[in-house]
Amino acid sequence: MSTPAGGQTCYLHPDRIARISCQRCHRPICPADMREASVGFQCPPCVTAGAKAQRQPRTVLGGRISSNPRSVTSILIGINIAVYVLMVFTGGLSGELAQNGAMWGFAVAYGGEYWRLLTAAFFHSGLMHLGLNMLGLYMFGPAIEEALGRSKYLLTYLTLAVSSSVWIYWLTAPNTATVGASGAIFGLFGLIAVFMYRTRQDMSGILIMLAINAVFSLQSGVSWQGHLGGFVTGVALGAVFAYAPRDRQIAIHRFAFIALWIAIVVATAVRSNLLLIY
Repeated sequence: MSTPAGGQTCYLHPDRIARISCQRCHRPICPADMREASVGFQCPPCVTAGAKAQRQPRTVLGGRISSNPRSVTSILIGINIAVYVLMVFTGGLSGELAQNGAMWGFAVAYGGEYWRLLTAAFFHSGLMHLGLNMLGLYMFGPAIEEALGRSKYLLTYLTLAVSSSVWIYWLTAPNTATVGASGAIFGLFGLIAVFMYRTRQDMSGILIMLAINAVFSLQSGVSWQGHLGGFVTGVALGAVFAYAPRDRQIAIHRFAFIALWIAIVVATAVRSNLLLIY
């Protein structure tokens, strides 16, 4: 620990006598500005600069480590519940709120109401529909959120929701209204399946669950198109997340999101043009 020559004053507080020099910038500092570091003492600006320069810890999939891996999942569940309550008090599925938020092909193509690709994932046809989707989100969301980090997990969820709506846009009659978070939930199923395969975990449970949900998806009134679209997108993103080289994870993940959103925009535009023509 170096000591400045007598008579020197603190560079942050010129009216105070300096006792030592900062081990990082070597400028004189007074006792009030001494911050204990790994070696000796540093001034407050150097401590702040050092903290910013330190590499933030990340998960094996490149996500920032969060102290609360359920925060985004809890918010998403809360939003879904709040939207359902608002829908009930504004006329249910036939009310203006739900009618303006459901995925309806003709409204997207002829009215340019592209927000429906996202908002449809936050409306549900009933308590059972809401409960099953939120149970799936509660069961699988936190594990994925912890692995990806909050921001990447939120972007992933929204991407899965919109992507499943694009599949619905292409594969469902344009005069059919569709609602539900099922597409995004099936996308999480796909992500989990890929993660488990990559880490060589026992997949018997997830495969049985997927088989049951696949059969359920074929029932009347259920949008198998959205389920399939969400699942395929989830598997694709899961493969990118799980198999990207560790030293290039961030760049590859960003490229995957950009490429996927370009595909979403192009597919939506092409489908809209086809509907307008015919």
